[in-house]
Amino acid sequence: MDPGLTRCGIAVVDVDARRRAALVHVEVTGTPPTAPLDQRLLRIDEAVSAVLAAHRPDRAAVERMFANTNTPTVLGTAQAAGVAIAAAARAGVPVGLHTPSEVKAAVTGHGDAGKEQVTTMVTRILRLDAPPRPADAADALALAIAHGWRGTPPRAPAGQTGLDTADLASRAGRSQFAAKAPARARPRGQLTAAQRAWLDAERSAGGGRRR
Repeated sequence: MDPGLTRCGIAVVDVDARRRAALVHVEVTGTPPTAPLDQRLLRIDEAVSAVLAAHRPDRAAVERMFANTNTPTVLGTAQAAGVAIAAAARAGVPVGLHTPSEVKAAVTGHGDAGKEQVTTMVTRILRLDAPPRPADAADALALAIAHGWRGTPPRAPAGQTGLDTADLASRAGRSQFAAKAPARARPRGQLTAAQRAWLDAERSAGGGRRR
């Protein structure tokens, strides 16, 4: 999920053991800025919960926030992300957090790629007839693809959930807004250029994933 109160991208993809990704579902939901905050968060919760119920993913991914200032936009995005994480936890789905740089590096090979580059690569990876629009849809799809390529632990037992902290160098997987099944380990020497760029982006973003 690419979180946001005004526009929130929610995507579902399947990624097989050969890293071939296929579109399952994508939507952009949101709320008007004039609506009360509680109602805006409720709408996001309902939308995310509906996708989880309809597609029953094994894994979920949400954009990790990095910001130096507490602007209203950043706070709103963080609140939407929290709602999405809570919805996944309620459904028993493990959640992975990825920075924008990690996702860009995964799908384009460059952590500083622009939105059009991300959209172009998402279109190519999913073999779509047209680029996904708006940008929030492409961003959510890129996040789902990146998470699927990375791989995560299997669905948590009933009553348990947690943030995904699997290592890219030892896991690859199959993902829906998350994924369906883990793939075999890929040694670091066999990582793709995009995966190596992703690892570099993670290190520069803070030395690894946080629990």
